[in-house]
Amino acid sequence: MNAPPLPPDDTAGLRQQVLDWFVRRQRAGWGAADEQAFQHWLQADATHGSAYAQWEQHWSAIDAMPADAIAQLRRNLAHDKAQLSAVQQTPPRAATAPAAPAGAITGLRRRWLLPSLGMAAAVVVTSGTGLLAWQHWQAQPVFRQAYASQRGQQLEVQLPDGSQLRLDTATRLEVVYYRDRREVLLLEGQAVFSVQASAQRPFHVLSGPVGITVVGTRFSVRYTPGLAGSDGVRVAVEEGQVRVVRRDGAPGPALAQIASAQTLGAGQQINADGQGRLGSLQPVAAEGIAPWREHRISFVNTPLSQALAEFERYGSTGLTISDPAVAALRLSGTFDPSDTPTLRKLLPHALPVRLQPVAGGLEIGALR
Repeated sequence: MNAPPLPPDDTAGLRQQVLDWFVRRQRAGWGAADEQAFQHWLQADATHGSAYAQWEQHWSAIDAMPADAIAQLRRNLAHDKAQLSAVQQTPPRAATAPAAPAGAITGLRRRWLLPSLGMAAAVVVTSGTGLLAWQHWQAQPVFRQAYASQRGQQLEVQLPDGSQLRLDTATRLEVVYYRDRREVLLLEGQAVFSVQASAQRPFHVLSGPVGITVVGTRFSVRYTPGLAGSDGVRVAVEEGQVRVVRRDGAPGPALAQIASAQTLGAGQQINADGQGRLGSLQPVAAEGIAPWREHRISFVNTPLSQALAEFERYGSTGLTISDPAVAALRLSGTFDPSDTPTLRKLLPHALPVRLQPVAGGLEIGALR
């Protein structure tokens, strides 16, 4: 697994070019024009191809390193950064004081990992390019996938680690796994998460202004920013515990550093408004954390306009409301969101309204 040495320190400009090309080639947006530019760069100088090939060998060596060697590398980097910081903060010495030996500074700039578990892994890490490369390596996803359910559809998703997702209608999310964490960005809709426990790789759900961190549990998250009256985030826990924070756009790893958070246990739920301000803990309703799994949606004293918008998430109802007084009427009950004919029959019995034919469907109007 040993790799040849990278170009010497007097070719720092070439090292930076190699790293820049390497980072760009890992991005999802890399295309044919980018590849052509890269090939032109390789052909411009014989040293370019050699340097890039050497860097790829080092990268392969890092990827193949065992977990204990990676842990040792992390400790070494933290140690080097602390010593470099101490050196940089030391006041200038008097002119008569002896200069620090060059080897002392060189020792801070270079660290070798010895073979571990019988695997010869020798990786040079410098305080400049090497640290940037390490941070880039940590930031590279090991799994990335987007999922979306169509209007009226539910979708079951099995993730590589055994975690499972169930997406409700009109739900979009993105899953990204890193070496030290797992992240899901819920763009809109609602989903139930059954998460495989992994203390080394916490599971974060980022939903609008709210972040949820778990190790292993089953919970639901709803985020429907385009729905009037439902632009906040709701989190409900069925098993285990989750930690909910107002994240202000912070990435997943920063969630654990936020002190103002709420921890939810089984049978608890919480709502946040559109700015991420958390409400108080509440018990989960009797129908459970996600009644939509059984094709049920429930309303408790909900404005009719808001209830109708929820029905529309699952499919066209053919119903409209133009009278604000009718829109403000309150609806309670449990319904099958895909059963529009039954909804039309029940509405005149549940509320003082009538259905009037209009172009393209029916209008819900007040009784005269």
